[in-house]
Parts: sequence; C-alpha cells; structure tokens
Amino acid sequence: MNVTEKLARLRELMKENGISEYLVPTADFHDSEYAGEHFAVRKWLSGFTGSAGTLVVTLDEAALWADGRYFIQAENQLKGSTITLMKMGEEGVPELKDYVFDKMPEGGFLGFDGRVISAKAGEGYAERLKEKNAGIKFDKDLAGSLWEDRPAISAEPAFLLDTKWTGKTSADKLKDVRKEMEDKKADALIITCLDDIAWLYNIRGNDIPCNPVVMAYTIVEKEKAYIFVNETVLNDEIRAEFKANGVEIRPYNDIYEFVKGYKKGSKVMMNKARVNYAVCNNLDSEVEIVTATEPTTLMKCRKNETEIANLRASHIKDGVAVTKFMYWLKKNVGKMEMSEISASDYLEERRREQEGFIELSFDTISAYNANAAMMHYKADESSNASLKAEGMLLVDSGGQYYEGTTDITRTFILGPIKDEWKKHFTLTVKGMLNLANAHFLYGCRGINLDILCRAPLWNIGIDYRCGTGHGVGYLLNVHEAPNGFRWKIVPERSDSAVLEEGMVTTDEPGVYEEGSHGIRIENELVCKKAEKNEYGQWMEFETITYAPIDLEGIDKAYLNPDDVKQLNAYHKMVFEKLSPYFEGEELDWLKDVTRAI
Repeated sequence: MNVTEKLARLRELMKENGISEYLVPTADFHDSEYAGEHFAVRKWLSGFTGSAGTLVVTLDEAALWADGRYFIQAENQLKGSTITLMKMGEEGVPELKDYVFDKMPEGGFLGFDGRVISAKAGEGYAERLKEKNAGIKFDKDLAGSLWEDRPAISAEPAFLLDTKWTGKTSADKLKDVRKEMEDKKADALIITCLDDIAWLYNIRGNDIPCNPVVMAYTIVEKEKAYIFVNETVLNDEIRAEFKANGVEIRPYNDIYEFVKGYKKGSKVMMNKARVNYAVCNNLDSEVEIVTATEPTTLMKCRKNETEIANLRASHIKDGVAVTKFMYWLKKNVGKMEMSEISASDYLEERRREQEGFIELSFDTISAYNANAAMMHYKADESSNASLKAEGMLLVDSGGQYYEGTTDITRTFILGPIKDEWKKHFTLTVKGMLNLANAHFLYGCRGINLDILCRAPLWNIGIDYRCGTGHGVGYLLNVHEAPNGFRWKIVPERSDSAVLEEGMVTTDEPGVYEEGSHGIRIENELVCKKAEKNEYGQWMEFETITYAPIDLEGIDKAYLNPDDVKQLNAYHKMVFEKLSPYFEGEELDWLKDVTRAI
C-alpha cells in the first residue's frame, strides 16, 4: 500500500468506530524519544522518517507537525502523500491542539492508542473537546492494526551494571526514591520512562537502537517494588538482584490490570507528562493522584563522582577515535574514493577499537556541504555524496561505553571554502567557547545562558532552529531531561531545569543555510561548583570532550583576544589528553592541529 491507500484504509476504520479524527504520534508506550520499530506507526503510515512528528488524520484531510530540524526532510518525503506539512513555530501555522479542536465536529470523537499518548496530553484534549461535546476513544490501535508485517516488540537480553560504573547500588537508589515518596505521602510511584527504570535498577539492554534500555514499567511501593517486563530478557544475576531488593517480576503488559488494584484511599504518585493515558485511566477514579516529576529524573541527571570520572575516560577514548578519523579524512580526501557513508563507517570502526565500547549512541550524521543544512540528515544510497578536496563535512556522532555516553560534532574543512563559510564557522566556534567558559550564579537555567552561545550568530542576523544543548545520560539516552540550553522555553522539551552540579549538557551552536552548507561544533560540559562569596554560589563548566576543532575553518578577524585564549586553552587540553595515544607522524600532526593561534 502507498500512503494514500493506507490513509483511505484508516479512514474506513475510523468510520466503523465512530471516530472523526485520529492522532498518530511518534511514540512508544513509555514516551521514549526514539521508539523501536514496533512503534514506528507514524513513519509507516505517512512515509516521513524523522525521529519526531505527529500525524492527524480526519475523514477528508491529513496533516503532519514537524519541528525545524525536519522541515527540509519532511517537505521532500511528504510530496504526493496528500499530507500537509505543518512547520511548528512558523508564522500562520496552527498549533496541533488548535487544529484538532477546529476540525472536530460537534459530538465527534478523537481517537488514538492510549498507550502512546501521555496522560497529560490526553486529558488536555479531553478537556478542550468538551466545548464541542466531543469525546475520546483510546482503547484501539487503529493505525497499527493495518500494518500487516509489523515487527514484534523488542525483547533483547538485559545486563546488570557493576557499581564501579554506576557509583551507587540499586538498593540505595530505591531508598532515596522512597524518601521522596514519603515526603509526598505517596503509597506508590508509577515510573514508565525506560531510562529512569534502567538507572534505578542498574540494568541496561538493547531494546531501542543506540539507547541501552529495557522495555519495562515499574511501580515502587513503601516496602516492595514491581517490574513489568518480558521475563525472558532477564539473566540469573538480574533476577537475584531483584529478589535481594524486594522487586517482584511481573509480565510486561500486566501493569494495565495491576493498577486497577489501587482503590479509594490510595495515593499514587506519577508524572502525567510521561505516564501514558491508558495506565492513568485504568486507575480507579477515586484514587488520589500525586502529579510530580519522577524522583529518578533529577537523581539520574546529577552524575556522581564515579560517573563523572568514568565519563572523562569515555571521552578520551571517543576523542582518540574522532581524532584518528580526522587524521585519515584530512590525509586522504581527494586521493581516494570517499563518501558520506564510507566516512561514517570508518569512524565507527575507530570507535569499535576502543575498549569498553558497546554501540553507537545515535545514528551518525555524516553530511557534506548542502546536506549538512539538514540538522538530522542521514545519508542513504540515494543521497550519499562523494567527498571532494573542497567544502566541509559535518559529522555528529557518539558512542555508548561502559564508562558513559558521548556526543560530539565536528565540521571538517576538506579544502577551499568561501569566506562566508569561514566566517560562519568561526562565529560558531566563538559561541561554543563563550558558553563553555560561562561563570554564573547558582539558580541559572539554560535559558539564562543560551544567549552567550547564540549572540555571535544573532549579531549577524543568523539563528539555528533548535536548542543549543541537551542533557546526556550515563550509558543511557543521549538526550536526557531536565537540563538543556535554549533561548525560549519549549514545555514539551522539559529541558529548563536549574543547572545543578553533576549535570552533563551539550554545547552545540550551528549555522544551517539551505542548499548551501551546514556547520555545527559540539562539546559536552559538566556543571560544577566554583567559588562561593557574598553574592552566592558561583557555578562553571568543565569541558569533557577532547578532539581538535579544525583550525582551517578559523578566521581570526572574527575573534577577540579572549576568544583566541579560550581556543588555545581548549586545544592545549586536547593535546595533553590525547597525545599519549598517538605516535610518529600522527603525533606530529596532532601537535599541528592543536597549535596555539
């Protein structure tokens, strides 16, 4: 079936079930940013392959909401589909909730699979639709039922992490969580976020590519806990750990019946922005719900001393891989056949050589010249550009190591580039260094600091349609709430928390000129305490990404003396960290590319 045929079939089911509009988000049952193939219903139905986007199908039209990362990609992939692209945040584009309301007939029904919509979002739709006497039907996965060869839900083996990696036992984490529950007077805590569950129990898996999590739900009570999981993925070591910590194993789907056991007088704590609509609606209406962010979220993002020490080690390994890739690229471009994909493959090989490497932390973005203007471009056989000894190659990549998760972007100069490109490159580096060297009072959020990074580009009338940085997990999701850098609050991103000691956040400004070029430079920063005086507790960042920034892209005319000092200090650190792993010609080259300017 092509897209129009799939939409026609869906509309038939909608009519049979009395549904006026059907909502298809990009989501699994756990509000994961990246969902496994079983949950790729929106992609299968619409043909748009981006990692984020929401499709709304009415009985006579369809529209897909995508953010600025995907405008170019979505326009190309939706051609001929009869689906209208809604460019989120652009002037004149309706918000999703307003569109749903406006298109809803009096007394109609909005349909969706209640397991892939958050309780908060579902309740928001239900409340708004009351104005039209319209309702919600959430108990059928209509779109998914059309997908005849749909992959099964992943059930890959899980493994237990030793405390030499985590720095804290699961038993101690459970104690901390129960203390938070006690403060909220909660009898039970429902957690459905996969990375929170993996962190709490010190387990990892392979159920979502690049995100080492296990498909599971958990409920923590005062004396006992339950994990709802496909039992076949658990080894004896994990089972023993669960037993020792009073964690009972239940079948994965049993949570929907289990929560019905909480009755009047029970106080259940959950994050309605993350727990799905079906779980919440299976609770007795007389259960008191305590709505709060999962305690695990803030605990998880504040890395302990063991985790930070391990992260530094992971970034040295990762820096070696990226730097060896840079050496190979610069020495061979124009002398041998080379493409976006072959370059990406070579970098992956260098990572796989590193001890403790597990997998990539996301699909590598290897984008040459104009392709790099698409922020989340992924090369395939139809788009795979050949690399020449001219222009620029943007490579955004990362790895999962036992020592942690890495995310780094470098834009490499392959040969002659326009003066304008060099200007954009230099101002991108300037912004990145400005933020990395911030000195600020405790209580600041990313929104307070973002301008430090964005200002050099704003000053010449250029912006990038994304945040400046995101939190990073520890051997977990490469995008982790609740910390981030952004110039305005975007509620659904949940990245506006106060910056706390131990948080790891990326610093990645860029320039994206459609049809021309793209530039991004990305390092990771650890938030730490600086001095304390009469003004309060001062904070600063430690950069833990170690790889050269291509000096061939730098035009000193756009840097002031402080910028030059910061760039030279960064390269001095890179050389000190990486030089023990290089020798001979490679070491001489490393000295040159990290030289003071």
